[in-house]
Amino acid sequence: MSQPKTAGFTLLELMIVVAIVAILAAVAYPSYQQHIVRNNRAAAQQYLLEVSSLQHQFILDTRTYSATLAALGSTPIARVSDNYTVTIGAVDNSASPPTFTLQAAPIAGTPQAGSDTLTVNHLGQKNASWYD
Repeated sequence: MSQPKTAGFTLLELMIVVAIVAILAAVAYPSYQQHIVRNNRAAAQQYLLEVSSLQHQFILDTRTYSATLAALGSTPIARVSDNYTVTIGAVDNSASPPTFTLQAAPIAGTPQAGSDTLTVNHLGQKNASWYD
């Protein structure tokens, strides 16, 4: 009497599958990381534009630009605050017209660490990093 054959995979077949999965992961991971960096930058850009809009509303209400995000009643979402330090810099309410510059500086140790600082001013002018 012969033994019935059992279905299964050989060790060689399993090793081949593991090697293929490892190669696919090695190719896909850098693309995934770039995707994360681009999405984080887009979130920071969107937030800076939102704060810029709040600044324009603030000047209509108070005749000055705000020097803090708290005065605008704004806090960045976690995806932005985890990767960028957002500040309102260079507020000059004595200039004619008043001016401000918003900055989002990447935080060291995050996926954004190699990115440039994003800036936008009272005229809506953005630095070159917006277009990378």
